[in-house]
Amino acid sequence: MNNIIVVKFGGSSLANGAQFKKVKEIISEDERRRFIIPSAPGKRNGKDHKVTDLLYMCHQLASHGLNFEEVFKIIKDRYVEICRELSLEIDIESYLNEIKNNIRDGASRDYTASRGEYLNGIILANYLGFKFIDAKEIISFNNDGTFNEIDTERKVREGLKDIDYAVIPGFYGSKENNEIVTFSRGGSDITGSIIANGVKADKYENWTDVSGFLVADPNIVKDPNPMEVVTYKELRELSYMGASVLHEEAIFPVRKYGIPINIRNTNRPGDKGTMIVNDATPVNSKGITGISGKKDFTVISIEKTLMTSEKDFFRKVISVFETNDISIEHMPSSIDSISVVVPASEISSKLKKVIEEIRILCNPDNIETYPDMALIAVVGRGMIRTKGISAKIFTSLGKAEINTRMIIQGSSELNIIIGVENDDFEKAIEAIYKVFY
Repeated sequence: MNNIIVVKFGGSSLANGAQFKKVKEIISEDERRRFIIPSAPGKRNGKDHKVTDLLYMCHQLASHGLNFEEVFKIIKDRYVEICRELSLEIDIESYLNEIKNNIRDGASRDYTASRGEYLNGIILANYLGFKFIDAKEIISFNNDGTFNEIDTERKVREGLKDIDYAVIPGFYGSKENNEIVTFSRGGSDITGSIIANGVKADKYENWTDVSGFLVADPNIVKDPNPMEVVTYKELRELSYMGASVLHEEAIFPVRKYGIPINIRNTNRPGDKGTMIVNDATPVNSKGITGISGKKDFTVISIEKTLMTSEKDFFRKVISVFETNDISIEHMPSSIDSISVVVPASEISSKLKKVIEEIRILCNPDNIETYPDMALIAVVGRGMIRTKGISAKIFTSLGKAEINTRMIIQGSSELNIIIGVENDDFEKAIEAIYKVFY
């Protein structure tokens, strides 16, 4: 055990001076919280703007030769106000002026977007009395813009080995030539995970504005139970089907060393949150861990007698979707039929063409299309060991008078995916939730 906790705070946790004060209190409660990863300031209220959005706007205006002073002033006022609320004697305006000049002189989109985290890092380090380490010094990208894992691990290990406490801005790093590169949006989660990996932390805490993951979407189910524990694999399944609190790429660096991630609430620090752990953990007594889903899929059902005896039948089907640049979400099959599930947004304008190409290449007996479909994933590592899970799910849907259009279950039995009509989506999730909780 290294007695190190890496801590990432999201934009809502650092939106103003009052939130910074909460963050300082959280950090001071545990001396193991040694490496802190801040995001850029988020929204203070529903009508507010995230600083990163404003920075992107500045870059867009500047790149078209338009005046961005008005937008930049909003950014400047945010940071000046935070420093004033915290009674900090930082010459934040000189940093802001330098950034503004760089944007005016043609700074890249990634550089511009990254300055929100950069400035918040400087302010937070000063407020905590921690060392500030610019992420560009330790987070490496290749010249083609892809993340350089090996070089980053070395730099993090060497750069932090003699440092007790530090603030490292999230979201960005640099190429060998010092050009700034950002991760995809929400990438501060990834930075925190990379640092946790590099210092072999005991835990990676990710503080946000919710007390961890919920078993189901609170916009669909009233007051759903929190998930106390979820495995990396379960989280991947739930995230893939729409659940979101953590950037999905943030799982991989910590998973390598089995470092747990704890999702916590800055505004309710007493809540335990959700612990994301390795797969070798006790199973949820209810058999399922979570329910998530997405709407708006189209299902193309292809029937052909003895299709399984044609060695290249599946390859031909897949090739039609590949050549039309359409992603396949699922492809369940039976002895004489196969269903291809695709996002409606990707196929809507190409549907006739795709069907015609399948007819020519595969010579099927019949093709049917089913638009306006939704997929619901019921996820839980305990499903394989718990009898009656499937029966409970389908009984609940039957009682709610919901027609199950499709059932997909992998060999690992980590999840069951159910296809229903878009109009039944919310009702189906409610019905499944109620039968287990």
